[in-house]
Amino acid sequence: DNEFWGHPIASFFHLFFRISAIIIYLFCDWFSKSFVACFVVIIILLSCDFWSVKNVTGRLLVGLRWWNQIDEDGRSHWVFEAKKISPNKNSSTEAEARIFWLGLIICPLIWTVFFFSTLFSLKVKWMALVIAGISLQCANLYGYIRCKVGGKHVISTAASSFLGQHFIQRV
Repeated sequence: DNEFWGHPIASFFHLFFRISAIIIYLFCDWFSKSFVACFVVIIILLSCDFWSVKNVTGRLLVGLRWWNQIDEDGRSHWVFEAKKISPNKNSSTEAEARIFWLGLIICPLIWTVFFFSTLFSLKVKWMALVIAGISLQCANLYGYIRCKVGGKHVISTAASSFLGQHFIQRV
């Protein structure tokens, strides 16, 4: 139903790799007794998720993208872009944007819960995997938040504007 979903395949893969990694992490003992096999499969799923969200689904579902660029002097520059929103934005874009942001926010929270459960349990050997999950998920979340709000200057301007309005309302 293309009237509601503009990019159904992108929406599917936005959630597929993330949810698959979480499910395999939770039930890996059922799938295999090999720690290494589970570890490798989950890392591959997390890597596929990171790549697809950063390079495909962010661009298609919400019109945002970010990347690192090295200039001629060898200095690293981070670039955060947001596509201008068209006035005829329809509900399919809004539904896909909700899916995008919910997946982007909820999954790092789940990996953070895994971190604390791993920290306080006997599954310490999984700590490197959980930290990799948090790192990859949070890197995308951070990149897309920077794209959405427009970088440090916009963040500080928005914060000072908010504080100014809050102060004026109090007075």
